[in-house]
Amino acid sequence: MKAFSRLLAGLLYTPARNSKLRLLRAYLAETPDPDRGYALAALTGTLAFAEAKPAAVREVARRRVDPVLFDLSYDYVGDLAETVALIWPTSGGMRDLRLGEVVDTLTLAARAKVPELLEGWLDRLDAEARWALIKLLTGGLRVGVSERLAKAALAEHGKVELAQVEEIWHGLDPPYRTLFDWLDRKAPPPQIDAGRLFRPLMLAHAIEEHELFALDPRDFRAEWKWDGIRVQIVSGPNGTRLFSRGGEEVGTAFPDLVERMAFPGVVDGELLVRRGEGVAPFNDLQQRLNRKKASARHIVDYPAFVRVYDLLFEGEEDLRHLGFDARRARLETWVGKTGLATGVIDLSPLVPFADWEELGRHRLSAGALNAEGLMLKRADSPYVSGRPKGFWFKWKRAADTIDAVLMYAQRGHGKRSSFYSDYTFGLWTEPGGELVPVGKAYFGFTDAELAELDKWVRNHTVDRFGPVRQVEAGLVLEIAFDSAQRSTRHKSGVALRFPRVARIRWDKPAGEADVLETLVKRIPA
Repeated sequence: MKAFSRLLAGLLYTPARNSKLRLLRAYLAETPDPDRGYALAALTGTLAFAEAKPAAVREVARRRVDPVLFDLSYDYVGDLAETVALIWPTSGGMRDLRLGEVVDTLTLAARAKVPELLEGWLDRLDAEARWALIKLLTGGLRVGVSERLAKAALAEHGKVELAQVEEIWHGLDPPYRTLFDWLDRKAPPPQIDAGRLFRPLMLAHAIEEHELFALDPRDFRAEWKWDGIRVQIVSGPNGTRLFSRGGEEVGTAFPDLVERMAFPGVVDGELLVRRGEGVAPFNDLQQRLNRKKASARHIVDYPAFVRVYDLLFEGEEDLRHLGFDARRARLETWVGKTGLATGVIDLSPLVPFADWEELGRHRLSAGALNAEGLMLKRADSPYVSGRPKGFWFKWKRAADTIDAVLMYAQRGHGKRSSFYSDYTFGLWTEPGGELVPVGKAYFGFTDAELAELDKWVRNHTVDRFGPVRQVEAGLVLEIAFDSAQRSTRHKSGVALRFPRVARIRWDKPAGEADVLETLVKRIPA
């Protein structure tokens, strides 16, 4: 655990990408199997322990130290792993623990056994390793390592192309022994069932209106940027799989789609919910996301479908090297040929335009279609994983804003664990009425602004609920958001899409913040 804890600490306090890469490369080169594979899985979010919960960590800590002291310390520090690591009484007989031993033991352990195991491990480790152990158990590894950065480190470790690692990554399982055997030149590349494999998606760069005029509109095609979730359908003789943009399989929540998709190929598209002849707001889709199993009621009430916009494989033929126009022609033929166009799959239409001014006028109607904006794709662009420059752009519609009142503040995680950085905000039911929460935001401000906000929260707290503070109604935040939707899950009856702090209105009295009706009027009919 010591080597793993040193890696985590190094990554946490190293902001530069190349420096993080060096740390990862060194760890992969110096650490034996299966430890390095499990560390990689933990960093990329593919390692989880169903029977190890934060509650078990708190229970063990409160048995070893005065519960009142622990609660006060946890409230002050704000981070469970840091609190337990520092407050744990040391016994003097410390010795290291193999990461592989922890993972293998927890994988087989019953929930009732976890507190006993955890207590024994914490007694063996020093403070830094205790912190890493708890982060591993609770899944709180926020150290600035994306899956793509981890794959780049693997590629550099094995002196292979990043695309070679990406092509097989989602067909592998921790601790990735066959992957490391290949990268270390001990074995040939892992054999993956190509018919059931996720291919890394091609992504777009955001673009602003003034940047468009440096581009030639004749070189680009436009289509709507639908407000759903990006998915990839992989289908073949062994069945059909539905993947999210990160490569997670989500088909169990959408059996009504998977059961009706039988074709040889790989398709890229947007998972949406239908409402009448159009697309439902994202909130409708959210009712079906993150469910292990879809209920019959949800399938009927929120009919899902995939709006496709790219064809990566037709049968076993790889089309990704073709330009967008060529792939689009194949996609249109494919949709008609498969007979899937009714119900579960339809084709994302192209938006015709002669110049950027005309396309800008189309963009104004995005909200009425429940679209986020427009996508621009070079006519000759191949399908390249990652975010290559100059090929695809997203031109989102301008964000909407409201002036809301800060109601609650919660401690952040990682570097922000000592700051109140997660803000719940609300609107007045009517002028002089009650404040009702409409959303939560935890980004959009600078580090300097965070320090000011944290100080304001501490000085204006009226009540405490563990790591959460209720503050007096005195600070207005200008909140930017992509769209507003009706929601039965919120007291206000409204949910916001991607809320973020646009500006801190130190100058504005809280009584002049917006009322709920202002937001409700912006919900598309």
